[in-house]
Amino acid sequence: MMERVGICDDIEFSRIAYGLWRVGNDDDTSPSHIRAKIEACLEQGITTIDQADIYGGYTAEGLLGACLKESPGLRERLEIVTKCGIVAPAGRYAFARVKHYDTTAAHISKSIDTSLSEMATDRIDLLLVHRPDPFMDPEETGRALDDAVVSGKVRAVGVSNFRPWDWALLQSAMSTPLSTNQIEISLAETTPLTSGDLAFLQERRIRPMAWSPLGGGSLFAGGGDLRTAISKIAMRQGVGEAAVAVAWLLAHPAGILPVMGSNRIDRIRMFGDAFKVSMSREAWFELYVSATGADVP
Repeated sequence: MMERVGICDDIEFSRIAYGLWRVGNDDDTSPSHIRAKIEACLEQGITTIDQADIYGGYTAEGLLGACLKESPGLRERLEIVTKCGIVAPAGRYAFARVKHYDTTAAHISKSIDTSLSEMATDRIDLLLVHRPDPFMDPEETGRALDDAVVSGKVRAVGVSNFRPWDWALLQSAMSTPLSTNQIEISLAETTPLTSGDLAFLQERRIRPMAWSPLGGGSLFAGGGDLRTAISKIAMRQGVGEAAVAVAWLLAHPAGILPVMGSNRIDRIRMFGDAFKVSMSREAWFELYVSATGADVP
């Protein structure tokens, strides 16, 4: 059975989340096909869906919403994460002269209402500020996030791609605890393990979410020592290579929640295979050393 973990006091997520950043790239974006992908997740106990307003050029939330409209009761089986704060010259922001960040209260409030409408839901389980904004007023942004929770439109708030100092600045202006930081972590991107990013979250007992846990497929694009090490473990334990790479993340004491993304239902059905992998400390370091290209000191 899929492990469930607490994100904040009254919200639990499945240990693996399904990310819809590529949903608009599929040849079939019909509500029934999206439902089939979600059902393939639910069969494994994956109930947490990861979104962002910018995904698919501001179309992904609407595609999910069309699915939820046609599937009464499906929303109640899911936890929905979405993000805001990036304004790119596409879709509803085609008029923007330059890609930029907007963490003003007005933009956050408007983004929440738009996301609720697009996804045909009355609440967002977790709202993330998508990127650290170098022009952010922490008092204004913090107040907007607090207000979103008080309003009931958002159950919990967090951030994405923030460094520890970005987190600390925003949290200092808020009464609501930030619930997670979604950052890039994988065998292709091990920097957070030694940069202090994971340690900062562990110290605060915050579970990180990991985007691109397979390095965008780069882990399996060629040969090399890392591919060989992954393949050996996969063959020994009778699972696919992706399962080994995800199991490496799941084994970390930080309690990482990988966000998996695929449009292929056969691959979605194998997300849970990561829990079949036995990851010893020695095996974990075997993969880590192969990933970094150097023995530990």
